[in-house]
Amino acid sequence: MKHKILVVEDDKNISLALTTRLRAAGFDVVNAFDTVAAVSAARTEKPSLVLLDLMLPAGGGLKVAERLRGMAATSTTPIFIITASKDPEYRDKALVHGITGYFEKPYDAAELIQAIHLELGASAAPRQ
Repeated sequence: MKHKILVVEDDKNISLALTTRLRAAGFDVVNAFDTVAAVSAARTEKPSLVLLDLMLPAGGGLKVAERLRGMAATSTTPIFIITASKDPEYRDKALVHGITGYFEKPYDAAELIQAIHLELGASAAPRQ
C-alpha cells in the first residue's frame, strides 16, 4: 500500500506542484487548504506524513501541528513544515511542536522527496 501524504498549503499553485511531485514519486496525496480542513483530513485520512505550511488562514500551521499532536490517530505522524518565513523563531517553535522536518521556500523538491522517503522508510508500515 502506498504511503499517504497530507499536503496543507493555502497557495493552490504550490499545492498543485507538491501534489504532482509527490504522486510522481509514488505517494497518495490528500490536500487541505486551511487549518480546519487540515485537522479534519488528518482525522479521516490518517496520513503517513503531513506537509504543513506555517502561514495558513484561520490559525496557522503551528496550531494545526498542536492539534495533530493532541489526536491519538496523528500524535506520532511525522510533520514537515514548508514555509516562506526565514525567521529562526518559527523553526524554534516548530521544534517545540515535535516537527520532524523544516523546509524554507523555495525548497529543493528533490531534497524534500528524499527526506520524505527517508522518514517513511524509517517508520512503521504505511498507515491504513
